[in-house]
Amino acid sequence: MDPAALAGLLLLGGIALLLVIGAPVSVAVGLSSLAAMFVILGTEDGVLTSAQQIFRGINSFPLLAIPFFVLAGVIMNNGGIALRLINAAKVLVGRAPGSLAQTNVAANALFGSVSGSGVAAAAAVGSTMGPLQAEERYDRGFAAATNIASAPSGMLIPPSNLMIVYSLVSGTSIAALFVAGYLPGIAWALVCMAIVHLYARKRPELKVTERPGLARALRTLLEAVPSLLLVVVVIGGILAGFFTPTEASCIAVLYALLLSFLYRAIGVRQLPGILMEATRTTAVVMFLIGVSTIMGFVLSFARIPQLVASGMFGLTRNPVLLLLLIAVVLLVVGCFMDPTPAVLIFTPIFLPIVESFGIHPVHFGMMIVFALSIGTITPPVGPILFVGAKIAGLGIEDVLRRLLPYFAALTAVLIVVIFTPGLSLWLPTLLGLL
Repeated sequence: MDPAALAGLLLLGGIALLLVIGAPVSVAVGLSSLAAMFVILGTEDGVLTSAQQIFRGINSFPLLAIPFFVLAGVIMNNGGIALRLINAAKVLVGRAPGSLAQTNVAANALFGSVSGSGVAAAAAVGSTMGPLQAEERYDRGFAAATNIASAPSGMLIPPSNLMIVYSLVSGTSIAALFVAGYLPGIAWALVCMAIVHLYARKRPELKVTERPGLARALRTLLEAVPSLLLVVVVIGGILAGFFTPTEASCIAVLYALLLSFLYRAIGVRQLPGILMEATRTTAVVMFLIGVSTIMGFVLSFARIPQLVASGMFGLTRNPVLLLLLIAVVLLVVGCFMDPTPAVLIFTPIFLPIVESFGIHPVHFGMMIVFALSIGTITPPVGPILFVGAKIAGLGIEDVLRRLLPYFAALTAVLIVVIFTPGLSLWLPTLLGLL
């Protein structure tokens, strides 16, 4: 058999087999890539080149932004910021139908945007809003579904670690990706709020949150301003050219730490635990990036992206159908794989195809991040789905039926994102980033 074909078969077959038997994604990618490298270069050169590829993959200054943004998110998750953002969301939502559930959606978008983590948002906001909604006779399954469905909106609203990973693989500007995420992220939150509104219209017995007085509302918003200023400092500093995204991540850590100390939510004794939690998360991501670099070498040698492209072109030459086919593949992949490895694996395969249709890499970045974010709330893997259900004290089956309207609505928004490039490209173009 041709070495390129055998390497490709070992890579893809090995990954599939190891995932089926329950191996971690990083192990599946790493072992399969190493086996393919043995076929390409032999045992000794294969080991040496694999080590070089891992080092090359993580030896990147922009990549340092990931551990620092992860650390900033962990600090904020433990630093008393969630409650202040929830209170601010209550003021912003006002007396809308289903106001507590609307507050949940808004708080998830706010907290996700400052922490960069949908899982952290679902845990921090859900643990606070769930009991409040239960007291107001909200259906527990619906309350949990609302929390789960709205949590990934913060993965699109910057800063976003997933966008940093995509930037690394595609060579796209991090600043442009960050700015491009605002409108799709807001659209995600708005469609969740629309579903809550329709639900509340059918449940007139649900109480509406009391409107706070002007003085109290202003005081609540002012208390949340320091937390929200993190986004202004980080994104504003990047756009103004004061610092790079990597430097911005360091500033985010210092700002979050200072704020948490001022709120007296954490102390020096909690810092070792916070650092350990951030280290565990960072180690997983960095190892994935390292072994994915070996996989990229094998993919290129085996010409797998070209084979996939020709196979898809064999099915249809219609760009609309091809984009829909890619979207379906991404949605299915998201059901079984975490977003980070999925971005690392599928961006090199699909990006050349969509670029052949004249689609901008920033636009495709929003498409792939949006589709894989839906996967975080989809069984059987969906991390946000499992965390949200656990926080609510419910089984997955109790939540899934209530999630169906959200799945349908978010898939419709994904189609809008795919076929409306301006939704992703307007802000970066306006700010001169493209």
